[in-house]
Amino acid sequence: MTYEDFYGPALTGLTKTKQQICDLISLYSSENPDHAKSVIYCCSRLKTPESMIQKLKKRGLPVNKQAALSQVYDAVGIRVVCSFAEDVYQIAAWLKNRAEFRILEEKDYIAYPKPNGYRSLHLLLQMTEGEGSGLFAEIQIRTIAIDFWAALEHQLKYKKNLPHEAMIREELKRCADEIASVDLSMQTIRDILRESSP
Repeated sequence: MTYEDFYGPALTGLTKTKQQICDLISLYSSENPDHAKSVIYCCSRLKTPESMIQKLKKRGLPVNKQAALSQVYDAVGIRVVCSFAEDVYQIAAWLKNRAEFRILEEKDYIAYPKPNGYRSLHLLLQMTEGEGSGLFAEIQIRTIAIDFWAALEHQLKYKKNLPHEAMIREELKRCADEIASVDLSMQTIRDILRESSP
């Protein structure tokens, strides 16, 4: 099934929303010159019809475009990867003050990690301006260290019938905790360098 088959005329608005948010993220550095190197990169995706159908079924929702666009908030997904944990919160605060959308929910998995060790800050939002007005999107903001972990964990968790699955999950959790510790250490080094600068 193609994107056009599933999302129909709404595909244009979804695509515009994705681009609008990415363009907005690119403004962050120019509007905040003191944080010019905070955003390492930004990437985006539209949830595939197959993935959306699977999510709708899992939630017991009707498997159609209307449910996908009104009851699932991540048809548009944006990932913002930052240098330091501090940057995650600064970017999130900046986004919360934008007029282009309203924030519906914030999920702070940095302060409250998921059981598997995943750490990221998620903003669920609804567009208020542009061709995608009324549509929903999710922005995930994380450090480059946890992005590295999440990319590998994503590959591994879809492998079926793994031997020693419990041990692998424990190791992944341990790695996530160690990476969080590295993030904290790097932030401390940054703070020390900042304080010692003339």
